[in-house]
Amino acid sequence: MNRELTQPGTGTRQFAIQLSATRRGARLARLLAVEELRAWGLPLEAPAHVIAELAANAALHGHLPGRDFRLTLAVVGDDVLRIEVIDPRGDRMPAPAQEPAEGESGRGLLLVEALADRWGVTEGPAPCKTVWAEIDLPTGSQQPRPGCPRPGDPRHVVL
Repeated sequence: MNRELTQPGTGTRQFAIQLSATRRGARLARLLAVEELRAWGLPLEAPAHVIAELAANAALHGHLPGRDFRLTLAVVGDDVLRIEVIDPRGDRMPAPAQEPAEGESGRGLLLVEALADRWGVTEGPAPCKTVWAEIDLPTGSQQPRPGCPRPGDPRHVVL
C-alpha cells in the first residue's frame, strides 16, 4: 500500500493510494477515502458509493496478476471532488449496462452515473486506463486544512 498526501498549507487537497487489485484492496480504498473525506469536511455518502464501485470494478475487471490499482481524490477549484481510479487494463474500457441485469451485479456504472455529476474513461497512463467521476460540492462545504480541527471535533476550541 502506497499513500500520498498533499503538503499542508498548499491550498490543494489531494489524496492518492495504491492498493492491491483484490476485493480487500477495493474495500480498503473505500474505507481510507471516506476517512480522508471526513477529515476534509466533505460529504461522504455519494462519494463513498462512487469510490466503492470504481474500486470494485478495478479489482474485478481491471485486474492483472501482480498489478495494483490507484485511487486519487482531489478537490478541484474548491467546488468539485474528482475521483480517479487507474487500473492496468487499458484494453478493457467500461460502459454502463444498457438494461439492468437480472443478477446481483452489473449495475455499478449505472450507480456511478446516477450519483456523479460527470464521469468518464480516459486512456492512460499507458498501458492503463483511468476511470474518473466528479461530484459538485455544495457551496459552503467545510474544507479545513489537514490536521486542523473542525467544529464538533474535541480539539476545536472557539475563543
